[in-house]
Amino acid sequence: MYRKHFGLTQHPFAKDIAPEELFVSQAGRELEVRLGHLLELRGIGLVTGEVGSGKTTLCRKVTASLHSGLYRVVYVSLTTGNVTDLYKSTAWELGLPTERSLAALFRCIRAEVTRLTLESRMRLVLIVDEAHHLRSDVLENLRLLTNYEMDSHSRLCLLLVGQAELRRRLSMAVHEALSQRIVIRHHMLGLAREELPLYLAHLLHRAGTELPLFEPAATEALFQATSGLPRKVNLLAHHALTAAALSKSRAVSAAHVEAALPEVS
Repeated sequence: MYRKHFGLTQHPFAKDIAPEELFVSQAGRELEVRLGHLLELRGIGLVTGEVGSGKTTLCRKVTASLHSGLYRVVYVSLTTGNVTDLYKSTAWELGLPTERSLAALFRCIRAEVTRLTLESRMRLVLIVDEAHHLRSDVLENLRLLTNYEMDSHSRLCLLLVGQAELRRRLSMAVHEALSQRIVIRHHMLGLAREELPLYLAHLLHRAGTELPLFEPAATEALFQATSGLPRKVNLLAHHALTAAALSKSRAVSAAHVEAALPEVS
């Protein structure tokens, strides 16, 4: 309802933002640099962050910018099953037959990686999201999937994306072999306090207004309530705009943010 009240042409906090239109924070820019390094090395990368920090969105932004003739990106988010389930999901995304046996799946995926690398001159990037749910045997088999010619070549770029607990798990002795092969590690934080006004202005500009609809005190209240985590910011800002529209206010105040808190808690 607040779109008409504030003269917006679209929902400012929609999820379907094109990758090139995303707001990139300082943490996001650092992640882009690190992922670029990972793609050059064709190694294993680890990206962690709190729920709603935007880690998956930024990884998608980076991979969306890759040349489709040079890179093949495979995204897998089914991470609660066993090794066979994960291999089947990977094979399916690669357009390969989903063999029944684990050994056959392993050979099939490895053969396709080799074909893409040597014949098509493409680099395969495998992104495993929600990786904190992965069982220990699945993590180990993902490491084995990256080994080629006695570790002398890196043909598969593997990116593990998950919540903060994944860093703790990979520091355990049982995963030392995998941990030693991780070439980039990055933990996503929320938006910095000084970035939040820029973030809101960016989204409001996309929605059709240059007006500062959030008063400074409201922006501070948003930051205090969300720790700058983009997903939480979006949800609370949405309800705060609704509260402001209901009260026929021209801008969102700290009181409107306070009134919106029960909607998101």
